[in-house]
Amino acid sequence: MIPDSFIEELKYASGIEQVISSYVTLKRRGRNLLGLCPFHSEKTPSFTVYPENGSYYCFGCGTGGDVITFIRQVENLEYVEALKFLAARAGLTVPIDAAEDREARLKSRVLEINRETARFFHECLVSDVGKKALDYLLSRGLTKKTIKRFGLGYSPPGWDNLRKHLTGKGFSLDELVASAVITKGRNDSYYDAFRDRVMFPIIDLRGGVIGFGGRIMEGQGPKYLNSPDTPVFKKSRNLFALNFAKSQKSDVMVLGEGYMDVIAMHQAGFEYSVATLGTSLTAEQSRLLAHYARRIVIAYDSDNAGQAAAKRAINLLGQNDVSVSVLEMSGAKDPDEYIKKFGKLRFEQLINSSKSAMTYEIDKLKSKYDLQNPDERVLFLNDFCALMAGITSDLQRDVYIGLVANELEVSKDRIVSTVASLRKKQAYSRDRRETHNLAVFAQDNSGQNKKRRENPSLGGYIAEESFLAMILEHPDYYSPTANLLEENFFDHDHRQIFSVISARIIENQPIDPIHLSSGLTPQQMSRISQIIAKGREIKFYREQAEEYIKAIKSQKDVKNTQEVGSMSPDEYADYIKSLAANKK
Repeated sequence: MIPDSFIEELKYASGIEQVISSYVTLKRRGRNLLGLCPFHSEKTPSFTVYPENGSYYCFGCGTGGDVITFIRQVENLEYVEALKFLAARAGLTVPIDAAEDREARLKSRVLEINRETARFFHECLVSDVGKKALDYLLSRGLTKKTIKRFGLGYSPPGWDNLRKHLTGKGFSLDELVASAVITKGRNDSYYDAFRDRVMFPIIDLRGGVIGFGGRIMEGQGPKYLNSPDTPVFKKSRNLFALNFAKSQKSDVMVLGEGYMDVIAMHQAGFEYSVATLGTSLTAEQSRLLAHYARRIVIAYDSDNAGQAAAKRAINLLGQNDVSVSVLEMSGAKDPDEYIKKFGKLRFEQLINSSKSAMTYEIDKLKSKYDLQNPDERVLFLNDFCALMAGITSDLQRDVYIGLVANELEVSKDRIVSTVASLRKKQAYSRDRRETHNLAVFAQDNSGQNKKRRENPSLGGYIAEESFLAMILEHPDYYSPTANLLEENFFDHDHRQIFSVISARIIENQPIDPIHLSSGLTPQQMSRISQIIAKGREIKFYREQAEEYIKAIKSQKDVKNTQEVGSMSPDEYADYIKSLAANKK
Protein backbone atom coordinates (compact mmCIF):
# COMPACT_ATOMS: atom_id res chain seq x y z
CA MET A 1 0.00 0.00 0.00
CA ILE A 2 1.13 3.53 -0.74
CA PRO A 3 1.23 5.41 2.60
CA ASP A 4 -1.24 8.26 3.08
CA SER A 5 1.64 10.57 3.94
CA PHE A 6 3.01 10.21 0.40
CA ILE A 7 -0.43 10.67 -1.18
CA GLU A 8 -0.80 13.87 0.86
CA GLU A 9 2.63 15.06 -0.32
CA LEU A 10 1.74 14.24 -3.92
CA LYS A 11 -1.57 16.05 -3.54
CA TYR A 12 0.14 19.33 -2.65
CA ALA A 13 2.90 18.87 -5.23
CA SER A 14 0.41 18.02 -8.01
CA GLY A 15 -2.38 20.56 -7.72
CA ILE A 16 -5.27 19.40 -9.87
CA GLU A 17 -5.56 22.83 -11.48
CA GLN A 18 -1.93 22.83 -12.59
CA VAL A 19 -1.94 19.22 -13.82
CA ILE A 20 -5.18 19.41 -15.80
CA SER A 21 -4.35 22.82 -17.28
CA SER A 22 -1.39 21.21 -19.07
CA TYR A 23 -3.97 19.18 -21.04
CA VAL A 24 -7.04 21.41 -21.03
CA THR A 25 -7.45 25.18 -21.40
CA LEU A 26 -9.27 26.17 -18.21
CA LYS A 27 -11.10 29.39 -17.42
CA ARG A 28 -12.03 30.42 -13.91
CA ARG A 29 -15.73 30.45 -13.10
CA GLY A 30 -16.08 31.62 -9.49
CA ARG A 31 -14.24 29.17 -7.22
CA ASN A 32 -14.09 26.53 -9.98
CA LEU A 33 -12.57 26.18 -13.44
CA LEU A 34 -14.25 25.27 -16.70
CA GLY A 35 -12.96 23.85 -19.97
CA LEU A 36 -13.70 21.61 -22.95
CA CYS A 37 -13.72 17.97 -21.87
CA PRO A 38 -10.66 15.99 -23.06
CA PHE A 39 -12.64 12.74 -22.96
CA HIS A 40 -15.37 13.58 -25.45
CA SER A 41 -15.89 16.12 -28.21
CA GLU A 42 -17.86 19.22 -27.21
CA LYS A 43 -18.18 22.84 -28.26
CA THR A 44 -19.67 24.19 -25.02
CA PRO A 45 -17.46 23.65 -21.93
CA SER A 46 -18.94 21.21 -19.42
CA PHE A 47 -15.69 19.93 -17.84
CA THR A 48 -15.45 21.41 -14.33
CA VAL A 49 -12.46 21.35 -11.98
CA TYR A 50 -13.01 21.85 -8.24
CA PRO A 51 -9.66 22.91 -6.70
CA GLU A 52 -11.08 23.03 -3.15
CA ASN A 53 -11.58 19.24 -3.00
CA GLY A 54 -9.19 18.17 -5.75
CA SER A 55 -11.79 16.69 -8.09
CA TYR A 56 -13.16 17.19 -11.59
CA TYR A 57 -16.41 16.24 -13.27
CA CYS A 58 -17.75 16.52 -16.81
CA PHE A 59 -21.47 17.22 -16.94
CA GLY A 60 -21.45 16.17 -20.59
CA CYS A 61 -20.05 12.62 -20.48
CA GLY A 62 -20.05 11.87 -16.73
CA THR A 63 -16.29 11.36 -16.42
CA GLY A 64 -14.72 12.49 -13.15
CA GLY A 65 -12.33 11.75 -10.32
CA ASP A 66 -9.19 13.08 -8.70
CA VAL A 67 -5.85 14.09 -10.21
CA ILE A 68 -4.63 10.46 -10.21
CA THR A 69 -7.77 9.28 -12.00
CA PHE A 70 -7.33 12.07 -14.56
CA ILE A 71 -3.79 10.93 -15.39
CA ARG A 72 -4.94 7.29 -15.52
CA GLN A 73 -7.57 8.20 -18.10
CA VAL A 74 -5.74 10.76 -20.19
CA GLU A 75 -2.45 8.80 -20.33
CA ASN A 76 -4.08 5.32 -20.30
CA LEU A 77 -2.13 4.19 -17.19
CA GLU A 78 -2.75 1.85 -14.28
CA TYR A 79 -2.92 3.30 -10.76
CA VAL A 80 0.73 2.84 -9.70
CA GLU A 81 1.93 3.97 -13.13
CA ALA A 82 -0.13 7.16 -12.76
CA LEU A 83 1.40 7.74 -9.32
CA LYS A 84 4.88 7.40 -10.81
CA PHE A 85 3.96 9.76 -13.64
CA LEU A 86 2.81 12.45 -11.22
CA ALA A 87 5.70 11.81 -8.84
CA ALA A 88 8.26 12.22 -11.64
CA ARG A 89 6.53 15.44 -12.65
CA ALA A 90 6.83 16.74 -9.09
CA GLY A 91 10.36 15.41 -8.45
CA LEU A 92 9.19 12.79 -5.94
CA THR A 93 9.83 9.05 -5.59
CA VAL A 94 6.93 6.65 -5.04
CA PRO A 95 7.43 4.40 -1.99
CA ILE A 96 5.96 1.04 -3.01
CA ASP A 97 5.69 -2.18 -1.04
CA ALA A 98 7.24 -5.50 -2.02
CA ALA A 99 4.21 -6.78 -3.98
CA GLU A 100 3.83 -3.56 -5.95
CA ASP A 101 7.58 -3.44 -6.46
CA ARG A 102 7.54 -6.98 -7.91
CA GLU A 103 4.69 -6.02 -10.25
CA ALA A 104 6.49 -2.85 -11.34
CA ARG A 105 9.73 -4.77 -11.92
CA LEU A 106 7.91 -7.39 -13.99
CA LYS A 107 6.31 -4.71 -16.17
CA SER A 108 9.70 -3.09 -16.65
CA ARG A 109 11.25 -6.44 -17.60
CA VAL A 110 8.42 -7.24 -20.03
CA LEU A 111 8.94 -3.89 -21.76
CA GLU A 112 12.68 -4.66 -22.02
CA ILE A 113 11.89 -8.11 -23.44
CA ASN A 114 9.52 -6.62 -26.00
CA ARG A 115 12.06 -4.00 -27.04
CA GLU A 116 14.76 -6.66 -27.45
CA THR A 117 12.28 -8.94 -29.29
CA ALA A 118 11.36 -6.16 -31.73
CA ARG A 119 15.07 -5.53 -32.36
CA PHE A 120 15.67 -9.27 -32.93
CA PHE A 121 12.75 -9.54 -35.39
CA HIS A 122 13.90 -6.48 -37.34
CA GLU A 123 17.47 -7.77 -37.58
CA CYS A 124 16.11 -11.09 -38.85
CA LEU A 125 14.05 -9.26 -41.50
CA VAL A 126 17.04 -7.39 -42.96
CA SER A 127 19.33 -10.45 -42.80
CA ASP A 128 19.51 -13.39 -45.22
CA VAL A 129 17.07 -15.41 -43.11
CA GLY A 130 14.36 -12.79 -43.65
CA LYS A 131 14.71 -12.36 -47.43
CA LYS A 132 11.33 -13.99 -48.09
CA ALA A 133 9.59 -11.69 -45.60
CA LEU A 134 11.37 -8.56 -46.84
CA ASP A 135 10.47 -9.40 -50.44
CA TYR A 136 6.85 -9.88 -49.33
CA LEU A 137 6.70 -6.44 -47.69
CA LEU A 138 8.36 -4.75 -50.67
CA SER A 139 5.94 -6.53 -53.01
CA ARG A 140 3.09 -5.03 -50.97
CA GLY A 141 4.42 -1.60 -51.91
CA LEU A 142 6.14 -0.67 -48.65
CA THR A 143 9.42 1.23 -48.85
CA LYS A 144 12.45 0.40 -46.73
CA LYS A 145 11.98 3.75 -45.00
CA THR A 146 8.43 2.80 -43.97
CA ILE A 147 9.57 -0.66 -42.86
CA LYS A 148 12.19 0.91 -40.62
CA ARG A 149 9.83 3.60 -39.28
CA PHE A 150 7.31 1.02 -38.11
CA GLY A 151 10.04 -1.35 -36.90
CA LEU A 152 8.66 -4.24 -38.95
CA GLY A 153 10.35 -7.58 -38.55
CA TYR A 154 10.37 -11.32 -39.21
CA SER A 155 10.05 -14.22 -36.78
CA PRO A 156 12.14 -17.03 -38.29
CA PRO A 157 10.90 -20.62 -38.50
CA GLY A 158 11.95 -23.00 -35.76
CA TRP A 159 10.79 -23.45 -32.19
CA ASP A 160 13.43 -21.70 -30.11
CA ASN A 161 15.30 -19.01 -32.06
CA LEU A 162 13.85 -16.16 -30.00
CA ARG A 163 13.97 -18.12 -26.73
CA LYS A 164 17.68 -18.78 -27.10
CA HIS A 165 18.33 -15.16 -28.02
CA LEU A 166 16.42 -13.75 -25.03
CA THR A 167 17.75 -16.20 -22.42
CA GLY A 168 21.21 -15.32 -23.75
CA LYS A 169 20.39 -11.71 -22.84
CA GLY A 170 19.68 -12.71 -19.24
CA PHE A 171 15.88 -12.94 -19.23
CA SER A 172 14.28 -15.78 -17.27
CA LEU A 173 11.79 -18.23 -18.74
CA ASP A 174 9.09 -16.99 -16.35
CA GLU A 175 9.63 -13.43 -17.58
CA LEU A 176 9.49 -14.57 -21.21
CA VAL A 177 6.21 -16.42 -20.62
CA ALA A 178 4.76 -13.34 -18.86
CA SER A 179 5.61 -11.27 -21.92
CA ALA A 180 3.81 -13.84 -24.16
CA VAL A 181 6.62 -13.94 -26.74
CA ILE A 182 7.42 -17.45 -25.44
CA THR A 183 4.80 -20.12 -24.73
CA LYS A 184 5.03 -22.85 -22.12
CA GLY A 185 4.08 -26.23 -23.51
CA ARG A 186 3.72 -29.71 -22.09
CA ASN A 187 6.43 -31.33 -19.98
CA ASP A 188 7.91 -27.92 -19.13
CA SER A 189 8.86 -27.24 -22.73
CA TYR A 190 9.11 -23.66 -24.02
CA TYR A 191 8.75 -22.50 -27.60
CA ASP A 192 8.53 -19.25 -29.60
CA ALA A 193 4.97 -17.88 -29.85
CA PHE A 194 5.59 -16.38 -33.33
CA ARG A 195 7.24 -18.44 -36.07
CA ASP A 196 7.72 -17.70 -39.77
CA ARG A 197 5.62 -14.54 -39.75
CA VAL A 198 6.00 -10.90 -40.75
CA MET A 199 5.97 -9.03 -37.44
CA PHE A 200 4.30 -5.74 -36.53
CA PRO A 201 5.38 -4.28 -33.16
CA ILE A 202 2.62 -2.47 -31.25
CA ILE A 203 3.90 0.73 -29.61
CA ASP A 204 2.14 2.69 -26.88
CA LEU A 205 1.87 6.46 -26.51
CA ARG A 206 5.12 6.64 -24.53
CA GLY A 207 7.11 4.75 -27.17
CA GLY A 208 7.25 1.38 -25.43
CA VAL A 209 6.79 -1.85 -27.38
CA ILE A 210 3.83 -3.48 -25.65
CA GLY A 211 2.88 -6.33 -28.00
CA PHE A 212 3.09 -7.84 -31.48
CA GLY A 213 0.99 -8.84 -34.45
CA GLY A 214 2.28 -11.52 -36.80
CA ARG A 215 1.06 -12.17 -40.38
CA ILE A 216 1.50 -15.53 -42.02
CA MET A 217 2.77 -15.43 -45.61
CA GLU A 218 1.97 -18.97 -46.67
CA GLY A 219 0.97 -22.33 -45.26
CA GLN A 220 -1.50 -23.28 -42.52
CA GLY A 221 -2.55 -21.23 -39.51
CA PRO A 222 -4.48 -18.05 -38.75
CA LYS A 223 -3.75 -15.15 -41.10
CA TYR A 224 -2.90 -12.90 -38.15
CA LEU A 225 -1.65 -13.89 -34.71
CA ASN A 226 -1.74 -11.20 -32.03
CA SER A 227 -0.26 -10.94 -28.56
CA PRO A 228 -2.69 -11.78 -25.75
CA ASP A 229 -3.13 -9.41 -22.82
CA THR A 230 0.03 -9.15 -20.70
CA PRO A 231 1.15 -7.00 -17.74
CA VAL A 232 1.87 -4.16 -20.21
CA PHE A 233 -0.67 -4.81 -22.99
CA LYS A 234 -4.45 -4.60 -23.04
CA LYS A 235 -5.60 -4.91 -26.65
CA SER A 236 -8.99 -3.35 -25.85
CA ARG A 237 -7.29 -0.15 -24.65
CA ASN A 238 -4.73 0.45 -27.39
CA LEU A 239 -4.71 1.28 -31.09
CA PHE A 240 -2.07 0.47 -33.68
CA ALA A 241 -0.09 3.53 -34.88
CA LEU A 242 -1.72 5.90 -32.37
CA ASN A 243 1.80 6.78 -31.23
CA PHE A 244 2.27 8.43 -34.65
CA ALA A 245 -1.29 9.61 -35.30
CA LYS A 246 -1.64 11.53 -32.03
CA SER A 247 1.15 13.90 -33.09
CA GLN A 248 -0.67 15.04 -36.23
CA LYS A 249 -2.29 18.47 -36.15
CA SER A 250 -5.60 17.17 -37.44
CA ASP A 251 -9.15 17.02 -36.12
CA VAL A 252 -9.68 13.94 -38.30
CA MET A 253 -8.61 10.37 -37.57
CA VAL A 254 -9.06 7.47 -39.99
CA LEU A 255 -9.92 4.11 -38.42
CA GLY A 256 -8.64 1.20 -40.51
CA GLU A 257 -9.17 -2.51 -40.09
CA GLY A 258 -5.63 -3.89 -40.11
CA TYR A 259 -1.90 -3.24 -39.84
CA MET A 260 -1.17 -3.19 -43.59
CA ASP A 261 -4.01 -0.78 -44.36
CA VAL A 262 -2.80 1.68 -41.75
CA ILE A 263 0.86 1.43 -42.76
CA ALA A 264 -0.10 1.98 -46.41
CA MET A 265 -2.14 5.06 -45.43
CA HIS A 266 0.76 6.46 -43.37
CA GLN A 267 3.18 5.90 -46.23
CA ALA A 268 0.82 7.80 -48.54
CA GLY A 269 0.80 10.74 -46.13
CA PHE A 270 -2.35 9.98 -44.11
CA GLU A 271 -0.52 9.76 -40.81
CA TYR A 272 -3.69 10.30 -38.79
CA SER A 273 -4.69 6.64 -39.37
CA VAL A 274 -4.99 3.93 -36.71
CA ALA A 275 -6.34 0.37 -36.42
CA THR A 276 -7.78 -1.90 -33.76
CA LEU A 277 -5.66 -4.84 -32.60
CA GLY A 278 -7.25 -8.02 -33.86
CA THR A 279 -10.64 -7.30 -32.25
CA SER A 280 -13.74 -5.29 -33.04
CA LEU A 281 -13.65 -1.69 -31.83
CA THR A 282 -14.16 -1.53 -28.05
CA ALA A 283 -15.71 1.15 -25.85
CA GLU A 284 -12.24 2.02 -24.45
CA GLN A 285 -10.81 2.42 -27.95
CA SER A 286 -13.73 4.59 -29.06
CA ARG A 287 -13.15 6.90 -26.07
CA LEU A 288 -9.45 7.01 -26.93
CA LEU A 289 -10.24 8.04 -30.50
CA ALA A 290 -12.65 10.72 -29.31
CA HIS A 291 -9.88 12.15 -27.12
CA TYR A 292 -7.63 12.80 -30.13
CA ALA A 293 -10.08 13.72 -32.90
CA ARG A 294 -13.40 15.44 -33.46
CA ARG A 295 -14.16 13.54 -36.65
CA ILE A 296 -13.62 9.81 -37.18
CA VAL A 297 -13.62 8.34 -40.69
CA ILE A 298 -14.23 4.57 -40.69
CA ALA A 299 -12.22 2.94 -43.48
CA TYR A 300 -13.07 -0.74 -43.08
CA ASP A 301 -13.00 -3.37 -45.83
CA SER A 302 -15.86 -3.27 -48.32
CA ASP A 303 -16.84 -6.93 -47.75
CA ASN A 304 -19.80 -7.98 -45.59
CA ALA A 305 -17.66 -8.57 -42.49
CA GLY A 306 -16.10 -5.11 -42.83
CA GLN A 307 -19.47 -3.42 -43.23
CA ALA A 308 -20.89 -5.25 -40.20
CA ALA A 309 -17.85 -4.13 -38.19
CA ALA A 310 -18.41 -0.56 -39.44
CA LYS A 311 -21.97 -0.60 -38.13
CA ARG A 312 -20.77 -1.71 -34.67
CA ALA A 313 -18.09 1.01 -34.72
CA ILE A 314 -20.66 3.68 -35.64
CA ASN A 315 -22.78 2.75 -32.62
CA LEU A 316 -19.81 2.90 -30.23
CA LEU A 317 -18.31 6.10 -31.60
CA GLY A 318 -21.72 7.75 -31.58
CA GLN A 319 -21.73 7.53 -27.78
CA ASN A 320 -18.69 9.84 -27.59
CA ASP A 321 -20.06 12.96 -29.25
CA VAL A 322 -17.75 12.85 -32.28
CA SER A 323 -18.63 13.29 -35.93
CA VAL A 324 -18.52 9.89 -37.63
CA SER A 325 -18.37 9.22 -41.37
CA VAL A 326 -17.83 6.08 -43.45
CA LEU A 327 -15.51 5.61 -46.41
CA GLU A 328 -17.18 3.82 -49.33
CA MET A 329 -14.57 2.38 -51.69
CA SER A 330 -15.59 1.40 -55.20
CA GLY A 331 -13.17 -0.76 -57.15
CA ALA A 332 -11.06 -1.82 -54.17
CA LYS A 333 -11.65 -3.93 -51.09
CA ASP A 334 -9.54 -1.92 -48.63
CA PRO A 335 -7.52 1.34 -48.32
CA ASP A 336 -4.24 -0.39 -49.21
CA GLU A 337 -5.61 -1.64 -52.52
CA TYR A 338 -7.43 1.63 -53.24
CA ILE A 339 -4.28 3.75 -52.80
CA LYS A 340 -2.30 1.38 -55.06
CA LYS A 341 -4.95 1.47 -57.82
CA PHE A 342 -6.09 5.09 -57.71
CA GLY A 343 -3.39 7.02 -55.88
CA LYS A 344 -3.10 9.36 -52.92
CA LEU A 345 -5.14 12.25 -54.36
CA ARG A 346 -8.20 10.09 -55.06
CA PHE A 347 -8.03 8.59 -51.57
CA GLU A 348 -7.85 12.06 -50.04
CA GLN A 349 -10.96 13.04 -52.02
CA LEU A 350 -12.61 9.87 -50.76
CA ILE A 351 -11.92 10.89 -47.15
CA ASN A 352 -13.17 14.43 -47.69
CA SER A 353 -16.37 13.22 -49.35
CA SER A 354 -17.04 10.31 -46.98
CA LYS A 355 -20.67 9.93 -46.00
CA SER A 356 -21.85 10.86 -42.55
CA ALA A 357 -22.74 7.86 -40.41
CA MET A 358 -26.43 8.75 -40.64
CA THR A 359 -26.38 9.04 -44.45
CA TYR A 360 -24.56 5.72 -44.54
CA GLU A 361 -27.22 4.10 -42.32
CA ILE A 362 -30.06 5.51 -44.44
CA ASP A 363 -28.45 4.32 -47.68
CA LYS A 364 -28.06 0.85 -46.16
CA LEU A 365 -31.77 0.84 -45.37
CA LYS A 366 -32.61 1.94 -48.92
CA SER A 367 -30.56 -0.90 -50.37
CA LYS A 368 -32.86 -3.41 -48.62
CA TYR A 369 -35.99 -2.26 -50.45
CA ASP A 370 -37.31 -1.55 -53.94
CA LEU A 371 -38.44 2.02 -53.40
CA GLN A 372 -40.43 1.99 -56.62
CA ASN A 373 -42.73 -0.58 -55.03
CA PRO A 374 -45.34 1.15 -52.78
CA ASP A 375 -45.45 -1.71 -50.26
CA GLU A 376 -41.66 -1.82 -49.91
CA ARG A 377 -41.55 1.96 -49.69
CA VAL A 378 -43.83 1.72 -46.62
CA LEU A 379 -41.51 -0.90 -45.08
CA PHE A 380 -38.54 1.39 -45.68
CA LEU A 381 -40.32 4.35 -44.10
CA ASN A 382 -41.15 2.26 -41.00
CA ASP A 383 -37.46 1.41 -40.59
CA PHE A 384 -36.47 5.00 -41.34
CA CYS A 385 -38.82 6.37 -38.66
CA ALA A 386 -37.37 3.94 -36.11
CA LEU A 387 -33.87 5.15 -37.04
CA MET A 388 -34.88 8.81 -36.71
CA ALA A 389 -36.50 8.15 -33.30
CA GLY A 390 -33.09 7.24 -31.93
CA ILE A 391 -31.53 10.63 -32.86
CA THR A 392 -31.32 13.06 -29.94
CA SER A 393 -30.62 16.17 -32.04
CA ASP A 394 -33.84 17.90 -33.18
CA LEU A 395 -31.96 19.70 -35.93
CA GLN A 396 -30.35 16.53 -37.29
CA ARG A 397 -33.72 14.74 -37.28
CA ASP A 398 -35.38 17.60 -39.12
CA VAL A 399 -32.71 17.68 -41.85
CA TYR A 400 -32.80 13.94 -42.63
CA ILE A 401 -36.59 13.70 -42.43
CA GLY A 402 -36.85 16.60 -44.88
CA LEU A 403 -34.40 14.97 -47.32
CA VAL A 404 -36.19 11.61 -47.32
CA ALA A 405 -39.64 13.21 -47.51
CA ASN A 406 -38.61 15.20 -50.60
CA GLU A 407 -36.90 12.23 -52.23
CA LEU A 408 -39.86 9.88 -51.79
CA GLU A 409 -42.49 12.59 -52.24
CA VAL A 410 -44.26 11.83 -48.97
CA SER A 411 -45.60 14.16 -46.30
CA LYS A 412 -42.88 15.42 -44.01
CA ASP A 413 -45.49 16.15 -41.33
CA ARG A 414 -46.61 12.51 -41.40
CA ILE A 415 -43.04 11.28 -40.86
CA VAL A 416 -42.49 13.84 -38.08
CA SER A 417 -45.70 12.70 -36.37
CA THR A 418 -44.72 9.02 -36.58
CA VAL A 419 -41.22 9.70 -35.23
CA ALA A 420 -42.64 11.82 -32.38
CA SER A 421 -44.97 8.95 -31.43
CA LEU A 422 -42.07 6.47 -31.40
CA ARG A 423 -39.94 8.81 -29.30
CA LYS A 424 -42.80 9.23 -26.82
CA LYS A 425 -43.07 5.45 -26.45
CA GLN A 426 -39.30 5.17 -25.99
CA ALA A 427 -39.33 7.90 -23.32
CA TYR A 428 -42.17 6.12 -21.50
CA SER A 429 -40.23 2.85 -21.54
CA ARG A 430 -37.12 4.57 -20.19
CA ASP A 431 -39.09 6.18 -17.38
CA ARG A 432 -40.56 2.83 -16.40
CA ARG A 433 -37.12 1.22 -16.36
CA GLU A 434 -35.73 3.98 -14.17
CA THR A 435 -38.54 3.93 -11.60
CA HIS A 436 -39.33 0.23 -11.27
CA ASN A 437 -37.44 -2.41 -9.35
CA LEU A 438 -35.50 -4.80 -11.55
CA ALA A 439 -34.71 -8.34 -10.35
CA VAL A 440 -31.21 -9.53 -11.22
CA PHE A 441 -28.87 -12.26 -10.11
CA ALA A 442 -25.70 -11.49 -8.24
CA GLN A 443 -23.30 -13.29 -5.95
CA ASP A 444 -23.33 -12.44 -2.28
CA ASN A 445 -20.18 -12.14 -0.21
CA SER A 446 -20.15 -15.85 0.71
CA GLY A 447 -20.04 -16.83 -2.95
CA GLN A 448 -23.49 -18.44 -2.93
CA ASN A 449 -25.86 -17.60 -5.80
CA LYS A 450 -28.91 -15.70 -4.57
CA LYS A 451 -31.36 -13.29 -6.16
CA ARG A 452 -30.55 -9.65 -5.45
CA ARG A 453 -31.92 -6.49 -6.93
CA GLU A 454 -29.03 -4.49 -8.37
CA ASN A 455 -31.34 -1.57 -9.03
CA PRO A 456 -33.40 -0.44 -6.04
CA SER A 457 -36.43 1.78 -6.15
CA LEU A 458 -35.72 5.35 -7.17
CA GLY A 459 -36.18 6.48 -3.56
CA GLY A 460 -33.68 3.93 -2.28
CA TYR A 461 -31.15 4.92 -4.92
CA ILE A 462 -31.48 8.59 -3.98
CA ALA A 463 -31.07 7.72 -0.29
CA GLU A 464 -27.81 5.88 -1.05
CA GLU A 465 -26.54 8.72 -3.23
CA SER A 466 -27.51 11.41 -0.69
CA PHE A 467 -25.95 9.51 2.19
CA LEU A 468 -22.64 9.14 0.33
CA ALA A 469 -22.70 12.84 -0.64
CA MET A 470 -23.27 13.74 3.01
CA ILE A 471 -20.40 11.70 4.47
CA LEU A 472 -18.02 12.77 1.70
CA GLU A 473 -18.65 16.36 2.80
CA HIS A 474 -19.14 15.67 6.53
CA PRO A 475 -17.47 12.38 7.52
CA ASP A 476 -18.18 13.15 11.18
CA TYR A 477 -21.94 12.90 10.49
CA TYR A 478 -21.61 9.12 10.15
CA SER A 479 -20.83 6.85 13.06
CA PRO A 480 -19.78 3.24 12.38
CA THR A 481 -21.90 2.27 15.40
CA ALA A 482 -24.94 2.76 13.13
CA ASN A 483 -24.17 -0.77 11.85
CA LEU A 484 -24.78 0.17 8.21
CA LEU A 485 -23.27 -2.61 6.08
CA GLU A 486 -22.19 -2.55 2.47
CA GLU A 487 -24.69 -5.37 1.84
CA ASN A 488 -27.47 -2.89 2.63
CA PHE A 489 -26.61 -1.02 -0.59
CA PHE A 490 -28.26 -2.39 -3.71
CA ASP A 491 -26.25 -0.36 -6.24
CA HIS A 492 -22.92 -2.11 -6.93
CA ASP A 493 -20.81 1.06 -7.20
CA HIS A 494 -22.43 2.52 -4.07
CA ARG A 495 -21.54 -0.66 -2.15
CA GLN A 496 -17.89 -0.47 -3.15
CA ILE A 497 -17.65 3.28 -2.51
CA PHE A 498 -19.22 2.92 0.94
CA SER A 499 -16.90 0.01 1.78
CA VAL A 500 -13.79 2.07 1.01
CA ILE A 501 -15.07 5.23 2.73
CA SER A 502 -16.32 3.54 5.91
CA ALA A 503 -13.05 1.62 6.35
CA ARG A 504 -11.11 4.88 6.19
CA ILE A 505 -13.50 6.64 8.59
CA ILE A 506 -13.05 3.84 11.13
CA GLU A 507 -9.26 4.29 10.88
CA ASN A 508 -9.59 8.09 11.13
CA GLN A 509 -8.06 8.46 7.66
CA PRO A 510 -8.89 11.24 5.16
CA ILE A 511 -11.57 10.53 2.55
CA ASP A 512 -10.96 13.30 0.02
CA PRO A 513 -10.95 11.96 -3.58
CA ILE A 514 -7.18 11.52 -3.99
CA HIS A 515 -7.12 9.14 -0.99
CA LEU A 516 -9.96 7.00 -2.37
CA SER A 517 -8.74 6.31 -5.89
CA SER A 518 -6.40 3.45 -4.93
CA GLY A 519 -9.36 1.29 -3.92
CA LEU A 520 -11.80 2.24 -6.67
CA THR A 521 -12.01 1.96 -10.45
CA PRO A 522 -11.93 5.08 -12.65
CA GLN A 523 -15.66 4.53 -13.27
CA GLN A 524 -16.35 4.50 -9.52
CA MET A 525 -14.24 7.64 -9.11
CA SER A 526 -16.42 9.25 -11.78
CA ARG A 527 -19.43 8.24 -9.72
CA ILE A 528 -17.91 9.88 -6.62
CA SER A 529 -17.28 13.09 -8.55
CA GLN A 530 -20.88 13.09 -9.75
CA ILE A 531 -22.11 12.56 -6.17
CA ILE A 532 -19.89 15.39 -4.90
CA ALA A 533 -21.04 17.72 -7.70
CA LYS A 534 -24.70 17.03 -6.88
CA GLY A 535 -24.06 17.34 -3.14
CA ARG A 536 -22.67 20.84 -3.55
CA GLU A 537 -26.25 22.06 -4.02
CA ILE A 538 -27.51 20.44 -0.79
CA LYS A 539 -27.24 21.66 2.79
CA PHE A 540 -26.75 18.58 5.00
CA TYR A 541 -27.60 18.24 8.69
CA ARG A 542 -26.38 15.63 11.13
CA GLU A 543 -29.94 14.46 11.80
CA GLN A 544 -30.32 13.39 8.17
CA ALA A 545 -27.80 10.57 8.60
CA GLU A 546 -30.26 8.48 10.60
CA GLU A 547 -33.01 9.03 8.00
CA TYR A 548 -30.74 8.01 5.11
CA ILE A 549 -29.51 4.92 6.96
CA LYS A 550 -33.06 3.85 7.78
CA ALA A 551 -34.10 4.29 4.13
CA ILE A 552 -31.09 2.31 2.90
CA LYS A 553 -31.65 -0.55 5.35
CA SER A 554 -35.36 -0.74 4.59
CA GLN A 555 -34.72 -1.48 0.89
CA LYS A 556 -34.41 -5.17 1.66
CA ASP A 557 -38.12 -5.17 2.56
CA VAL A 558 -39.18 -3.74 -0.82
CA LYS A 559 -40.32 -6.45 -3.22
CA ASN A 560 -40.04 -6.31 -6.97
CA THR A 561 -43.03 -6.52 -9.30
CA GLN A 562 -42.66 -10.26 -9.91
CA GLU A 563 -42.45 -11.00 -6.18
CA VAL A 564 -45.53 -8.90 -5.42
CA GLY A 565 -47.46 -10.57 -8.23
CA SER A 566 -46.82 -14.04 -6.78
CA MET A 567 -48.13 -13.13 -3.27
CA SER A 568 -51.38 -14.47 -1.85
CA PRO A 569 -53.96 -11.88 -0.73
CA ASP A 570 -52.96 -12.36 2.92
CA GLU A 571 -49.23 -12.06 2.12
CA TYR A 572 -49.88 -8.91 0.12
CA ALA A 573 -51.86 -7.35 3.00
CA ASP A 574 -49.04 -8.13 5.45
CA TYR A 575 -46.51 -6.69 3.00
CA ILE A 576 -48.41 -3.38 2.70
CA LYS A 577 -48.63 -3.17 6.51
CA SER A 578 -44.87 -3.69 6.85
CA LEU A 579 -44.14 -0.92 4.34
CA ALA A 580 -46.49 1.45 6.14
CA ALA A 581 -44.81 0.64 9.47
CA ASN A 582 -41.38 1.41 8.00
CA LYS A 583 -42.55 4.84 6.80
CA LYS A 584 -43.60 5.92 10.28
